Amino acid sequence: MAILLHFKETLPCLRDSLRTGTFKTFREMTRTCSTLLTDSGKGGLVLYSQSTNVYENLALEDWIEANVDLQHRNILLLWRNMPAVVVGRHQNPWKECNLSLMRRSGISLARRRSGGGTVFHDLGNLNLTFFASKKGYDRQRNLKVITEALRRLRPELEVAATERFDIFLKGHYKITGSASRISRKSSYHHCTLLHSANHSALSPVLHSSCQGVHSNATPSVLSPVANLVDHDPTLTWEMLLDALADQYSAEFGGRAAMNLMNPADDSAFPGLSSMSAELRGWDWIFGKTPKFSVQTRLKMTDDLSSAGRTVELCFEVKHGAIESCRLDVPTDWLPHSLSSELRGVLEGERFCPQRTAAAFAMLLRCESGERQKRLCRLCDAILAVMG
Repeated sequence: MAILLHFKETLPCLRDSLRTGTFKTFREMTRTCSTLLTDSGKGGLVLYSQSTNVYENLALEDWIEANVDLQHRNILLLWRNMPAVVVGRHQNPWKECNLSLMRRSGISLARRRSGGGTVFHDLGNLNLTFFASKKGYDRQRNLKVITEALRRLRPELEVAATERFDIFLKGHYKITGSASRISRKSSYHHCTLLHSANHSALSPVLHSSCQGVHSNATPSVLSPVANLVDHDPTLTWEMLLDALADQYSAEFGGRAAMNLMNPADDSAFPGLSSMSAELRGWDWIFGKTPKFSVQTRLKMTDDLSSAGRTVELCFEVKHGAIESCRLDVPTDWLPHSLSSELRGVLEGERFCPQRTAAAFAMLLRCESGERQKRLCRLCDAILAVMG
Protein backbone atom coordinates (compact mmCIF):
# COMPACT_ATOMS: atom_id res chain seq x y z
CA MET A 1 0.00 0.00 0.00
CA ALA A 2 1.40 3.36 -1.02
CA ILE A 3 2.19 5.64 1.88
CA LEU A 4 2.50 9.41 2.00
CA LEU A 5 4.48 10.30 5.11
CA HIS A 6 4.06 13.48 7.13
CA PHE A 7 7.31 15.33 7.77
CA LYS A 8 7.33 14.63 11.50
CA GLU A 9 6.86 10.92 10.78
CA THR A 10 9.81 10.95 8.35
CA LEU A 11 12.07 12.92 10.70
CA PRO A 12 14.16 9.95 11.97
CA CYS A 13 14.88 8.91 8.37
CA LEU A 14 15.67 12.48 7.34
CA ARG A 15 18.07 12.93 10.26
CA ASP A 16 20.21 10.01 9.08
CA SER A 17 19.89 11.03 5.44
CA LEU A 18 20.90 14.63 6.04
CA ARG A 19 24.02 13.55 7.92
CA THR A 20 25.19 11.24 5.12
CA GLY A 21 23.74 12.95 2.06
CA THR A 22 22.04 9.71 0.96
CA PHE A 23 18.47 8.46 1.06
CA LYS A 24 16.77 5.10 1.11
CA THR A 25 14.48 4.55 -1.88
CA PHE A 26 10.76 4.71 -1.16
CA ARG A 27 9.42 3.65 -4.59
CA GLU A 28 5.80 3.37 -3.54
CA MET A 29 5.94 6.67 -1.68
CA THR A 30 7.59 8.35 -4.66
CA ARG A 31 4.84 7.18 -6.98
CA THR A 32 2.24 8.50 -4.57
CA CYS A 33 4.02 11.87 -4.51
CA SER A 34 4.14 12.06 -8.31
CA THR A 35 0.41 11.30 -8.38
CA LEU A 36 -0.09 14.07 -5.84
CA LEU A 37 1.77 16.46 -8.16
CA THR A 38 -0.51 15.76 -11.09
CA ASP A 39 -3.87 15.83 -9.28
CA SER A 40 -6.08 18.90 -9.17
CA GLY A 41 -5.55 19.72 -5.50
CA LYS A 42 -5.16 23.25 -4.25
CA GLY A 43 -2.97 24.92 -1.64
CA GLY A 44 0.74 24.68 -0.94
CA LEU A 45 2.76 21.50 -1.29
CA VAL A 46 6.24 20.90 0.18
CA LEU A 47 8.55 18.41 -1.54
CA TYR A 48 12.03 17.13 -0.65
CA SER A 49 14.20 15.53 -3.33
CA GLN A 50 15.94 12.32 -2.33
CA SER A 51 18.60 12.91 -5.00
CA THR A 52 21.86 14.78 -4.42
CA ASN A 53 22.69 14.80 -8.14
CA VAL A 54 22.63 18.36 -9.51
CA TYR A 55 21.44 17.30 -12.98
CA GLU A 56 18.57 15.20 -11.63
CA ASN A 57 17.43 18.01 -9.36
CA LEU A 58 17.56 20.63 -12.10
CA ALA A 59 15.66 18.22 -14.34
CA LEU A 60 13.07 17.72 -11.58
CA GLU A 61 12.45 21.47 -11.68
CA ASP A 62 11.88 21.26 -15.44
CA TRP A 63 9.62 18.22 -15.04
CA ILE A 64 7.42 19.92 -12.45
CA GLU A 65 7.14 23.07 -14.56
CA ALA A 66 6.21 21.04 -17.65
CA ASN A 67 3.84 18.52 -16.06
CA VAL A 68 2.13 20.10 -13.06
CA ASP A 69 -0.84 22.45 -13.29
CA LEU A 70 0.42 25.45 -11.33
CA GLN A 71 -2.62 27.63 -11.93
CA HIS A 72 -4.20 26.63 -8.62
CA ARG A 73 -1.29 25.09 -6.73
CA ASN A 74 1.91 26.45 -5.22
CA ILE A 75 4.85 24.12 -4.63
CA LEU A 76 8.05 24.42 -2.62
CA LEU A 77 10.79 21.99 -3.66
CA LEU A 78 13.74 21.52 -1.28
CA TRP A 79 16.90 19.89 -2.62
CA ARG A 80 20.63 19.54 -1.97
CA ASN A 81 23.54 18.49 -4.16
CA MET A 82 26.93 16.91 -3.89
CA PRO A 83 29.63 19.52 -4.67
CA ALA A 84 28.79 21.39 -7.87
CA VAL A 85 29.10 24.81 -9.48
CA VAL A 86 25.93 26.03 -11.20
CA VAL A 87 26.14 28.88 -13.71
CA GLY A 88 23.22 30.98 -14.88
CA ARG A 89 21.52 30.51 -18.25
CA HIS A 90 23.42 33.39 -19.89
CA GLN A 91 26.81 33.02 -18.24
CA ASN A 92 30.28 32.02 -19.39
CA PRO A 93 31.70 29.13 -17.30
CA TRP A 94 35.26 29.86 -18.51
CA LYS A 95 34.95 33.30 -16.92
CA GLU A 96 33.00 32.27 -13.81
CA CYS A 97 34.86 29.34 -12.29
CA ASN A 98 38.13 27.45 -11.99
CA LEU A 99 37.48 24.58 -14.40
CA SER A 100 40.83 22.84 -13.91
CA LEU A 101 40.46 22.84 -10.11
CA MET A 102 36.92 21.51 -10.42
CA ARG A 103 38.08 18.63 -12.62
CA ARG A 104 40.84 17.73 -10.15
CA SER A 105 38.44 17.93 -7.21
CA GLY A 106 35.58 16.02 -8.84
CA ILE A 107 33.21 19.02 -8.63
CA SER A 108 30.42 18.96 -11.21
CA LEU A 109 29.56 21.90 -13.48
CA ALA A 110 25.95 22.58 -14.44
CA ARG A 111 24.03 25.29 -16.29
CA ARG A 112 20.51 26.03 -15.10
CA ARG A 113 17.65 27.39 -17.22
CA SER A 114 17.20 30.53 -15.14
CA GLY A 115 19.35 33.66 -15.26
CA GLY A 116 21.39 35.13 -12.43
CA GLY A 117 24.88 34.46 -11.16
CA THR A 118 27.10 31.48 -10.42
CA VAL A 119 26.66 29.57 -7.16
CA PHE A 120 28.50 26.78 -5.36
CA HIS A 121 26.44 23.85 -4.08
CA ASP A 122 27.33 21.15 -1.60
CA LEU A 123 25.47 19.23 1.10
CA GLY A 124 25.74 22.23 3.42
CA ASN A 125 23.66 24.36 1.05
CA LEU A 126 19.87 24.07 0.83
CA ASN A 127 18.15 24.91 -2.46
CA LEU A 128 14.55 26.09 -2.44
CA THR A 129 12.42 26.29 -5.58
CA PHE A 130 9.10 28.14 -5.36
CA PHE A 131 6.68 27.12 -8.14
CA ALA A 132 3.62 29.19 -8.98
CA SER A 133 1.53 30.39 -11.89
CA LYS A 134 2.89 33.27 -13.94
CA LYS A 135 0.32 35.51 -12.27
CA GLY A 136 1.33 34.27 -8.83
CA TYR A 137 5.04 34.98 -9.35
CA ASP A 138 6.22 36.95 -6.28
CA ARG A 139 9.90 36.72 -5.29
CA GLN A 140 9.57 38.97 -2.24
CA ARG A 141 6.77 36.80 -0.89
CA ASN A 142 8.91 33.71 -1.37
CA LEU A 143 11.88 35.29 0.41
CA LYS A 144 9.52 36.24 3.22
CA VAL A 145 8.99 32.52 3.86
CA ILE A 146 12.73 32.13 4.48
CA THR A 147 13.26 35.28 6.53
CA GLU A 148 10.18 34.68 8.72
CA ALA A 149 11.17 31.06 9.31
CA LEU A 150 14.66 32.15 10.41
CA ARG A 151 13.34 34.99 12.58
CA ARG A 152 11.04 32.62 14.42
CA LEU A 153 13.89 30.16 14.92
CA ARG A 154 16.67 32.61 15.74
CA PRO A 155 15.66 36.29 15.87
CA GLU A 156 19.19 37.25 16.92
CA LEU A 157 20.50 36.29 13.46
CA GLU A 158 19.02 39.51 12.01
CA VAL A 159 18.16 38.37 8.48
CA ALA A 160 16.64 40.63 5.83
CA ALA A 161 15.83 40.43 2.10
CA THR A 162 17.20 43.05 -0.30
CA GLU A 163 15.84 44.69 -3.44
CA ARG A 164 18.16 42.41 -5.45
CA PHE A 165 16.26 39.42 -4.02
CA ASP A 166 19.14 38.27 -1.82
CA ILE A 167 19.04 37.63 1.91
CA PHE A 168 21.74 39.04 4.15
CA LEU A 169 22.64 38.13 7.71
CA LYS A 170 23.43 41.01 10.07
CA GLY A 171 23.35 43.37 7.08
CA HIS A 172 26.71 42.18 5.76
CA TYR A 173 26.88 38.44 4.99
CA LYS A 174 25.00 36.98 2.05
CA ILE A 175 23.28 33.71 2.92
CA THR A 176 20.81 33.54 0.01
CA GLY A 177 20.98 34.39 -3.69
CA SER A 178 18.16 33.81 -6.12
CA ALA A 179 17.18 33.51 -9.78
CA SER A 180 13.96 32.81 -11.64
CA ARG A 181 12.33 31.56 -14.82
CA ILE A 182 8.96 32.69 -16.15
CA SER A 183 7.18 30.82 -18.94
CA ARG A 184 3.87 31.40 -20.68
CA LYS A 185 1.70 30.13 -17.82
CA SER A 186 3.99 29.19 -14.95
CA SER A 187 7.02 30.40 -13.04
CA TYR A 188 9.62 29.26 -10.62
CA HIS A 189 11.95 31.15 -8.34
CA HIS A 190 14.85 29.25 -6.83
CA CYS A 191 17.36 30.31 -4.23
CA THR A 192 20.18 28.99 -2.10
CA LEU A 193 20.43 29.02 1.68
CA LEU A 194 23.86 28.55 3.23
CA HIS A 195 23.60 26.39 6.33
CA SER A 196 27.03 24.73 6.59
CA ALA A 197 28.68 24.91 3.15
CA ASN A 198 32.41 24.27 2.73
CA HIS A 199 33.96 27.76 2.68
CA SER A 200 37.41 26.43 1.79
CA ALA A 201 36.05 24.96 -1.46
CA LEU A 202 33.58 27.75 -2.27
CA SER A 203 36.01 30.61 -2.81
CA PRO A 204 38.69 28.94 -4.98
CA VAL A 205 36.28 27.34 -7.46
CA LEU A 206 34.43 30.62 -8.09
CA HIS A 207 37.52 32.33 -9.51
CA SER A 208 38.33 31.84 -13.19
CA SER A 209 41.49 30.00 -14.18
CA CYS A 210 41.28 31.14 -17.83
CA GLN A 211 43.45 33.96 -19.17
CA GLY A 212 42.22 36.85 -21.31
CA VAL A 213 38.52 35.99 -21.63
CA HIS A 214 36.41 38.88 -22.96
CA SER A 215 32.67 38.32 -22.85
CA ASN A 216 29.33 40.13 -22.75
CA ALA A 217 27.82 37.25 -20.77
CA THR A 218 26.11 38.09 -17.47
CA PRO A 219 28.81 38.46 -14.78
CA SER A 220 28.36 37.34 -11.20
CA VAL A 221 28.37 39.89 -8.38
CA LEU A 222 30.58 38.68 -5.53
CA SER A 223 29.56 39.35 -1.92
CA PRO A 224 30.88 38.29 1.50
CA VAL A 225 29.10 35.08 2.46
CA ALA A 226 28.48 33.19 5.69
CA ASN A 227 26.85 30.00 6.91
CA LEU A 228 24.00 30.08 9.38
CA VAL A 229 25.94 27.73 11.65
CA ASP A 230 28.88 30.16 11.65
CA HIS A 231 26.67 32.44 13.75
CA ASP A 232 24.58 29.79 15.51
CA PRO A 233 26.08 26.26 15.68
CA THR A 234 22.92 24.97 17.41
CA LEU A 235 20.76 25.51 14.29
CA THR A 236 20.31 21.96 12.97
CA TRP A 237 19.04 20.81 9.58
CA GLU A 238 15.94 19.34 11.23
CA MET A 239 15.06 22.67 12.83
CA LEU A 240 15.60 24.53 9.57
CA LEU A 241 13.50 22.18 7.42
CA ASP A 242 10.70 22.03 9.96
CA ALA A 243 10.58 25.84 10.23
CA LEU A 244 10.57 26.31 6.44
CA ALA A 245 7.77 23.77 5.93
CA ASP A 246 5.67 25.36 8.67
CA GLN A 247 6.22 28.89 7.37
CA TYR A 248 5.46 27.91 3.77
CA SER A 249 2.23 26.29 4.92
CA ALA A 250 1.29 29.41 6.88
CA GLU A 251 1.96 31.63 3.85
CA PHE A 252 0.47 29.53 1.05
CA GLY A 253 -1.96 27.19 2.81
CA GLY A 254 -1.93 23.41 2.85
CA ARG A 255 -0.35 21.07 5.39
CA ALA A 256 3.26 21.33 6.50
CA ALA A 257 4.01 17.87 5.13
CA MET A 258 7.47 17.02 3.79
CA ASN A 259 6.90 14.70 0.83
CA LEU A 260 9.97 12.79 -0.37
CA MET A 261 10.56 12.63 -4.13
CA ASN A 262 12.94 10.37 -6.05
CA PRO A 263 13.68 11.98 -9.45
CA ALA A 264 15.76 8.94 -10.46
CA ASP A 265 12.56 6.87 -10.68
CA ASP A 266 11.65 7.31 -14.35
CA SER A 267 8.45 5.28 -13.91
CA ALA A 268 7.20 7.94 -11.51
CA PHE A 269 8.56 10.85 -13.57
CA PRO A 270 8.41 9.81 -17.24
CA GLY A 271 11.00 11.55 -19.38
CA LEU A 272 12.95 13.06 -16.50
CA SER A 273 16.05 10.94 -17.19
CA SER A 274 16.30 12.34 -20.73
CA MET A 275 15.94 15.87 -19.32
CA SER A 276 18.78 15.11 -16.93
CA ALA A 277 20.94 13.72 -19.76
CA GLU A 278 20.50 16.95 -21.73
CA LEU A 279 21.51 19.07 -18.74
CA ARG A 280 24.72 17.07 -18.18
CA GLY A 281 25.75 17.25 -21.86
CA TRP A 282 28.60 19.40 -23.20
CA ASP A 283 26.31 21.09 -25.74
CA TRP A 284 24.14 22.51 -22.96
CA ILE A 285 26.77 23.29 -20.30
CA PHE A 286 29.39 24.83 -22.61
CA GLY A 287 27.69 25.10 -26.01
CA LYS A 288 25.06 27.54 -24.71
CA THR A 289 27.73 30.05 -23.68
CA PRO A 290 27.26 33.44 -25.39
CA LYS A 291 29.92 34.26 -28.00
CA PHE A 292 33.22 35.42 -26.47
CA SER A 293 36.85 36.06 -27.35
CA VAL A 294 40.18 35.24 -25.75
CA GLN A 295 43.19 37.50 -26.17
CA THR A 296 46.40 36.75 -24.34
CA ARG A 297 50.19 36.63 -24.59
CA LEU A 298 52.12 33.44 -23.90
CA LYS A 299 55.70 33.59 -22.67
CA MET A 300 57.66 30.74 -24.24
CA THR A 301 61.14 29.54 -23.22
CA ASP A 302 63.33 26.60 -24.15
CA ASP A 303 66.70 25.02 -23.37
CA LEU A 304 68.50 26.86 -26.17
CA SER A 305 67.44 30.43 -25.39
CA SER A 306 67.22 32.15 -22.02
CA ALA A 307 65.49 35.24 -23.46
CA GLY A 308 62.31 33.43 -24.43
CA ARG A 309 59.67 34.48 -26.94
CA THR A 310 56.18 36.02 -26.78
CA VAL A 311 53.29 34.36 -28.64
CA GLU A 312 50.15 36.38 -29.41
CA LEU A 313 47.00 34.26 -29.16
CA CYS A 314 43.45 35.28 -30.07
CA PHE A 315 40.34 33.07 -30.24
CA GLU A 316 36.76 33.83 -31.26
CA VAL A 317 34.50 31.25 -29.63
CA LYS A 318 30.88 30.64 -30.62
CA HIS A 319 28.62 27.89 -29.21
CA GLY A 320 31.67 26.66 -27.31
CA ALA A 321 33.71 26.02 -30.48
CA ILE A 322 36.70 27.95 -31.85
CA GLU A 323 35.29 29.92 -34.77
CA SER A 324 38.59 31.59 -35.64
CA CYS A 325 42.13 31.62 -34.31
CA ARG A 326 45.02 34.05 -34.65
CA LEU A 327 48.38 32.68 -33.56
CA ASP A 328 51.45 34.90 -33.98
CA VAL A 329 54.59 32.89 -33.23
CA PRO A 330 58.10 34.27 -33.87
CA THR A 331 59.38 32.39 -36.93
CA ASP A 332 62.87 32.04 -35.45
CA TRP A 333 61.32 30.02 -32.60
CA LEU A 334 58.85 27.91 -34.60
CA PRO A 335 58.46 27.72 -38.40
CA HIS A 336 55.46 29.53 -39.86
CA SER A 337 54.28 26.33 -41.54
CA LEU A 338 54.09 24.55 -38.18
CA SER A 339 52.23 27.37 -36.40
CA SER A 340 49.80 27.50 -39.35
CA GLU A 341 49.22 23.78 -39.00
CA LEU A 342 48.58 24.27 -35.29
CA ARG A 343 46.06 27.01 -36.05
CA GLY A 344 44.31 24.69 -38.50
CA VAL A 345 43.97 22.06 -35.78
CA LEU A 346 42.37 24.59 -33.42
CA GLU A 347 39.80 26.18 -35.73
CA GLY A 348 36.50 24.34 -35.60
CA GLU A 349 37.50 22.39 -32.46
CA ARG A 350 35.69 22.71 -29.14
CA PHE A 351 37.23 25.18 -26.70
CA CYS A 352 37.95 22.23 -24.46
CA PRO A 353 41.38 21.08 -23.19
CA GLN A 354 40.50 17.37 -23.29
CA ARG A 355 39.39 17.37 -26.93
CA THR A 356 42.14 19.76 -28.03
CA ALA A 357 44.85 17.74 -26.26
CA ALA A 358 43.92 14.70 -28.35
CA ALA A 359 44.19 16.76 -31.55
CA PHE A 360 47.55 18.15 -30.44
CA ALA A 361 48.89 14.66 -29.75
CA MET A 362 48.46 13.69 -33.40
CA LEU A 363 50.35 16.79 -34.53
CA LEU A 364 53.18 16.24 -32.03
CA ARG A 365 53.76 12.68 -33.26
CA CYS A 366 54.83 14.10 -36.62
CA GLU A 367 57.67 16.15 -35.10
CA SER A 368 60.89 15.35 -33.28
CA GLY A 369 63.83 16.96 -31.51
CA GLU A 370 63.80 20.63 -30.48
CA ARG A 371 60.86 21.50 -32.74
CA GLN A 372 58.74 18.89 -31.00
CA LYS A 373 59.77 20.22 -27.57
CA ARG A 374 58.88 23.79 -28.52
CA LEU A 375 55.60 22.74 -30.09
CA CYS A 376 54.76 20.70 -26.99
CA ARG A 377 55.36 23.70 -24.72
CA LEU A 378 53.21 25.91 -26.92
CA CYS A 379 50.42 23.33 -26.94
CA ASP A 380 50.55 23.05 -23.15
CA ALA A 381 50.31 26.83 -22.81
CA ILE A 382 47.27 26.93 -25.12
CA LEU A 383 45.57 24.15 -23.16
CA ALA A 384 46.16 26.13 -19.95
CA VAL A 385 44.31 29.09 -21.48
CA MET A 386 41.25 26.83 -21.91
CA GLY A 387 41.08 26.10 -18.20
